[in-house]
Amino acid sequence: MKQNRKLTKVLLMVYLLALTWIILFKLQMDFSNLRDMNYRSVNLIPFAGSGIVNDRVDVSEILLNVAAFVPFGIYVSMLKPDGGFWKKVLPIFCVSLFYEVMQYVLAIGGSDITDLIGNTLGGVVGIGVFAVLYRLFGRKVIKVLNVLALIGTVAAVAFLALLVIANL
Repeated sequence: MKQNRKLTKVLLMVYLLALTWIILFKLQMDFSNLRDMNYRSVNLIPFAGSGIVNDRVDVSEILLNVAAFVPFGIYVSMLKPDGGFWKKVLPIFCVSLFYEVMQYVLAIGGSDITDLIGNTLGGVVGIGVFAVLYRLFGRKVIKVLNVLALIGTVAAVAFLALLVIANL
């Protein structure tokens, strides 16, 4: 059980590093590009601003935000399987808020309430997915999810390493 918990924490850290690279560093290999961005904006109106393309809500951006945070909800649930719903949602919301604030502070993107909503919703979906799997399979689902996450993480890290090498 302790080994599962340690593995889950390591996988969560790798996931958060990847998420940080995606959200804050925009998948950049050359961080000097970020210095030149100097872009700051704040949108506090849900589903407006950056979510609008050609006068329509860009659903794909919202869905990508939701999808990106589903694993976070699963990881938090794996670490707190018996924790209350709000104790699981709060770290997801706080990390998403941190990313939005940092984009503004570092002037590397727009801070958008729609992103905060989509990210938090993704985490809630992850919590729900875990809850269903936990009800069906009990505690052993944590071990299975860790194995699947480990395989996915190794594959993703290998792919990203190839990307970095190819762009050197």
